Amino acid sequence: MSDYDVSSIEHEALLIVVTSTFGNGDPPENGEEFAKNLYALKLGDNVISNPDTEKLRFAVFALGSSAYPNFCAFGKYVDNLLGELGGERIYKMATGDEMCGQEQAFRKWAPHIFKVSCETFCLDDDDTLNEATKSLQTQYLSENTVRFMIAKAEQPKEALIKVHSKEIQSSKMLQRINLHGENSMKATLLVHFENVNMSYSPGDHMGVFAMNRPEIVDGVLKRLKGVEDPDAPVELQILQESQTSNGIQRNWKPQEKRPVCSVRDMFTRYLDITTPPNPNLLQHFASIAEGEDQKRLEILATESSEYEDWRHFNCPHLLEVLQEFPSVKPSAPLLIAQLPLLQPRFYSISSSPLKYPKEVHLTVAVVQYNTQDGKGPRHYGVCSNFLNDIQVGQDVCVFIRKAPSFRLPENSMKPVIVVGPGTGIAPFRGFWQHRHMLSRQNHSLGKMLLFFGCRTKELDLYKEEKAQMVCEKVIDKTFLALSRESNRPKMYVQNTILEQAAEVYRLLAIEEGHFYVCGDCKMAEDVLKTLKGIIQKYGNMDDTQVDKYLFTLRDQNRYHEDIFGITLRTAEIHKSSRESARQRMASEP
Repeated sequence: MSDYDVSSIEHEALLIVVTSTFGNGDPPENGEEFAKNLYALKLGDNVISNPDTEKLRFAVFALGSSAYPNFCAFGKYVDNLLGELGGERIYKMATGDEMCGQEQAFRKWAPHIFKVSCETFCLDDDDTLNEATKSLQTQYLSENTVRFMIAKAEQPKEALIKVHSKEIQSSKMLQRINLHGENSMKATLLVHFENVNMSYSPGDHMGVFAMNRPEIVDGVLKRLKGVEDPDAPVELQILQESQTSNGIQRNWKPQEKRPVCSVRDMFTRYLDITTPPNPNLLQHFASIAEGEDQKRLEILATESSEYEDWRHFNCPHLLEVLQEFPSVKPSAPLLIAQLPLLQPRFYSISSSPLKYPKEVHLTVAVVQYNTQDGKGPRHYGVCSNFLNDIQVGQDVCVFIRKAPSFRLPENSMKPVIVVGPGTGIAPFRGFWQHRHMLSRQNHSLGKMLLFFGCRTKELDLYKEEKAQMVCEKVIDKTFLALSRESNRPKMYVQNTILEQAAEVYRLLAIEEGHFYVCGDCKMAEDVLKTLKGIIQKYGNMDDTQVDKYLFTLRDQNRYHEDIFGITLRTAEIHKSSRESARQRMASEP
């Protein structure tokens, strides 16, 4: 999407859009410019139909999660706007829900939309069309079409740059502090990284490339076929066919998205082996399994409800799947070709470059839990435990992801209201550090209210720093909501916001302040509902007027959200979201 020139859209005959939704309705990172330019076309009263060309036909597939209140919001926005601009919808918008059957829904939609597109433009089954159809199909891989070849290993940073196309730096971990105390059973880390030519602003994110746990990697390696030396560097090659004037030719070519490294490094640094395998991989496992293993794998690979129940209850990583089905002994080259890449984990930056020009700080909750409703094996968050386990001084591959819609106002006199329970406080530490440095440079500051929530007083993150900022009038007031404190009623951040309703309305609506929310999607939805109620009451508005006012706040970039999605705290919404996703799938033709 980032490479598509929307200005040329009126000359298009067909536009197929597949897009996800980020946060609470935002476009994906590579779709931000696409969204802005499409919206600019609407504001300019342009239509995407040219009398000299054929009318644009379009179709949209929206990816999302029904755990979020605005399910597939950006996909719906694109679909509606293309219609409003004069395009002709050749097929109603389809959705893929992360909670249930997303991949199955897309695999059902893709060949169908291709067929409809061909019929729309009256394309016959000629050789060109057959070739295009073949190119759209997933390449069939077998043990005979993938292989290892000995080669010179690439350095990890350069390999990650090639694989992920990011401006990646190798940064040294300078310090790691458990904010709950070094002897605490619970760990929330303040991690200091060396700033190596990384430009950032408070509110931006750092992407961190972690490594998988050695015990999982070692267990997987023992189950693989075709590995003579797991520590010898190899290049993965795929046998590809190409049509030439002399007929079909077959050549071995490197798989570009797999680096040259040892098999052990491949499973440690580059492949996702902790996300439950998708149905396609389970189908492959079924083809090489025996007996009852094969029967069970066939069911999981073909029956969506069985797969979703198994996936959510067990949340199995690759080694656990291989242990559950002992007759499965995968070919190493073939498995490596099919596994997804290990993706970076993103953390809100918890520092200001004005205060720490040579460092970048992160606030990281260390995630550990038991699967199977708490009775199963212990699982570990990939990146948080990686950062907790490595030695201080070790180099880590990182990069900066800009968040231009989550920045402090340019006018430092504008009031800011920030809401961040748990590690949602992370970006706001960068905010108050930035304001502190501005005040030292004789900048005047508007009011800042901070709403923080946690279970008990002992989990109050950055308590001393917040108190110091209040003393120095960088933060005007802090409000603490405790949800599990003994002998006290449960309080959440939305409750404390409601208690300060008049002040919140005055700073936001009268003084034209900014409102920031950082945390999980359930909390963000509750905060938004509370804010709507406050605006409705103090602004004397009806439901329609409140919704319009909130849209205006977003358009003015005065309502800001940085949303994590589902966390362990909000895991109870999994079941209801999955059930609604199943019903949606069942109702679609």
